[in-house]
Amino acid sequence: MNWLKKAKQGIKALTKRSSLPDGLWEKCPSCGEILFKKELAKKLSVCPRCQHHFRISAREYISIILDDTTFIEIDRELTSSDPLHFKDTKKYTDRIKDAHKKTALSSAIITGVGFIDRRKVAVGVMDFSFLGGSMGSVVGEKIYRLIKKAVEERLPVILVTASGGARMQESILSLMQMAKTSAAVASLSRNRLPLITVLTNPTTGGVAASFAFQGDIIIAEPRALIGFAGPRVIKETVGEELPQGFQRSEFLLEHGMIDMIVSRKEMKGKLAFLIDVLTGNLREAGKEDSKENVEEKIKLVQ
Repeated sequence: MNWLKKAKQGIKALTKRSSLPDGLWEKCPSCGEILFKKELAKKLSVCPRCQHHFRISAREYISIILDDTTFIEIDRELTSSDPLHFKDTKKYTDRIKDAHKKTALSSAIITGVGFIDRRKVAVGVMDFSFLGGSMGSVVGEKIYRLIKKAVEERLPVILVTASGGARMQESILSLMQMAKTSAAVASLSRNRLPLITVLTNPTTGGVAASFAFQGDIIIAEPRALIGFAGPRVIKETVGEELPQGFQRSEFLLEHGMIDMIVSRKEMKGKLAFLIDVLTGNLREAGKEDSKENVEEKIKLVQ
């Protein structure tokens, strides 16, 4: 029986947690599939089994939709102050420092200029890892400055959202950013420049109630949670069961709240196409597209 004892000891040694390095695998929260992280990254953080879109950082999203080495960041130095001297379980200034250390970002959005298939665009991408992608004064200011630059250089604008809403630590100053960003979007319309918004999981609160739903074209990633208040809050308020898939991308598309759902691997190509449509770069027989032709081309990518 000595051989059996040794065999058991060998098996035990092989199953020790220390025998495998940590951080190699990721479990899909949708289907439960165990995924090798390096392979998942190659698939743009999309589960190959159920197509669940994992949350990714702003810089990762920029690398997916923009041409390599073309992105030039602007207003990187802007950081949040603490005008209300807010403190709950921790000082607001300490939360900002922790978020900066965790993400290497100065705010919950990265803005700049780059190229999508050789088309120059102004881009802003929110990062949920920075205080839940909450919109404070700096986020509003960076969006305002990005749109101002787009107007000056006659560029289309793409905003990618991932947010829990307005930032409570800045109170009314945060809520004011809804009006500020909406006014900036209106200036794009006056100057006949397009805005495309890409809604990722989650897009809620004051961001959903302002610029996220003001795009000329509103795109969402599959199964993204999108809405003003969360499903639990709504359910408790109305006292009724909510429909299946309530506030998910597919539900919003069915009810006309968004224009299309686009998977991450197809996002860059769709954005390039829509930019051409909205800026009039598509031509037929040397003539600009009519309104009917533009609407027909948009339907082709839905």
